[in-house]
Amino acid sequence: MLTGINVLDLSRVLAGPLATMLLGDLGANIIKVERPGSGDDTRGWGPPFDSTGESAYYLSVNRNKKSVAADLANPLDRELIRTLVARADVVVDNFKRGMLARNGFDVPTILAEHPQLVWCTITGFGPASDRAGYDFVVQAEQGWMAITGDPSGAPMKVGVALADVVAGKDACIAILAALIARSRTERGRHVTVSLAASASAALGNVAQNAIVTGEEPRRWGNAHPNLVPYQLFDASDRPIVIAVGNDAQWSACARAIGLGDLANDPRLRANAGRIAARERVVAAMTARIAERAASQWMALLDEAGVPCGVVRSVLESLRDIDCSAHTGVAPSVPGAVRMPPPRLDEHGAEIRARGWAAFSAQR
Repeated sequence: MLTGINVLDLSRVLAGPLATMLLGDLGANIIKVERPGSGDDTRGWGPPFDSTGESAYYLSVNRNKKSVAADLANPLDRELIRTLVARADVVVDNFKRGMLARNGFDVPTILAEHPQLVWCTITGFGPASDRAGYDFVVQAEQGWMAITGDPSGAPMKVGVALADVVAGKDACIAILAALIARSRTERGRHVTVSLAASASAALGNVAQNAIVTGEEPRRWGNAHPNLVPYQLFDASDRPIVIAVGNDAQWSACARAIGLGDLANDPRLRANAGRIAARERVVAAMTARIAERAASQWMALLDEAGVPCGVVRSVLESLRDIDCSAHTGVAPSVPGAVRMPPPRLDEHGAEIRARGWAAFSAQR
């Protein structure tokens, strides 16, 4: 879908590399520019490392790219980067404010010279901030940790660097929108994405609850602030989740697990009534679900059309999908894996000699 689109990746760590990997999955040509010697920070973020010495973290977001090592402080390398920029459709960076300009890459000037270029800058806290953008800090400051974890426990971060992931996907969306706009206007633009803004927007319905009520959302553990029953229950052998999203599902759920008295109670027919009687409903279901194995409840609930699932480990979940120790989890977008993640400067000589023509054999 993006065949022939040239993307220069000046980013590192997670959000930027994820955005460019998604573009690469969709068919774009990606040149990843890395620091000589050490490369992307995540090359050292291990163990685990694979059999070739690459960190799993780096491998997770860098397929479908070619790598060249170049130093912004080196005049010859700066000239190489300028040459690549001149023929790029998209540039992605996540440098600290002022870093590129101090090394001769002033974005407004570059866009004036190359008006069809789309430039995406990813920051931690917006273009006016000098703060480093680390996922953990963003999760803390944008309200995520305050609503995550056991109600009686400490604030908790999400188990994945999800602020980075969301920002990376937002950056990809913004880039695609800018490319569409360019096809209509023949002009590119500078788009900016921040981890903080992406994280705030991702609060979604929780943020809206707070805006509407003026009250601080609290931690619900594995329960839901707006729906009952919508939480984790312990079967006799392993945990399961039951996610009742409407009143018809509630009736089906209560009957499927043998709680006809609750199904027939008019006070519980609407979700608002179940919210008011949360403790009663959850206590009855907790006792009932504990009586049988998860597979038995899954069979009954599936037959009744009630959303449910067992709590699986990561390795259990990966058994059902296409994934590779070398190229990661298969693309979530309609794309393809064409190249494994590159070794540092693996394509340096080729790119220095041929520039974007290094991709001509793959088109």
